[in-house]
Amino acid sequence: MLGKTYDQENCSAARALELVGERWSLLIIRDALFRNITRFAEFQRSLGVATNVLSSRLDGFVAAGLMQGRTYSNHEDHYEYVLTDKGRDLAAVVIALTTWGDRWAAPNGPPIVYRHDGCGGQIDTGLVCSRCAQQVPVIEIEAEPGPGSHSGATQSSASRRVKKRRSASVAASDSARS
Repeated sequence: MLGKTYDQENCSAARALELVGERWSLLIIRDALFRNITRFAEFQRSLGVATNVLSSRLDGFVAAGLMQGRTYSNHEDHYEYVLTDKGRDLAAVVIALTTWGDRWAAPNGPPIVYRHDGCGGQIDTGLVCSRCAQQVPVIEIEAEPGPGSHSGATQSSASRRVKKRRSASVAASDSARS
């Protein structure tokens, strides 16, 4: 969907941006996830997005397997767009982006709060370690080559450089506060 592809990038974030990185994409997904919008006219009315842009995004989502198009009337050209499991998995992304926006771009407080329907608790986007189940501060997260990496050595040395820069940045920040 972006005007540029990331063929040279071996990065899952870059690949995800190819699918949902355009300005309307996550808003369409948000409306499908949390407002139960499925029809073209409903998306258009909710977002005010141009029909050609909306049509292009929905067609792209269907082609990418994020949504499934189904006819909902006798008219063959009337579709509803239903999220697939792949599309529903973007809920964490939408909630994380909303949480960031609440902190940095919502001067009057959060316009929307995501809650657990079962108990009413607010949904958290904490970074939790799969081994020890603790929330991990960003400063303690290291990126390292995974099984899909092309070159572990290059990425590993880059990861060490990033970690050293981050450590130096935190040390400078801590000493400035003292």
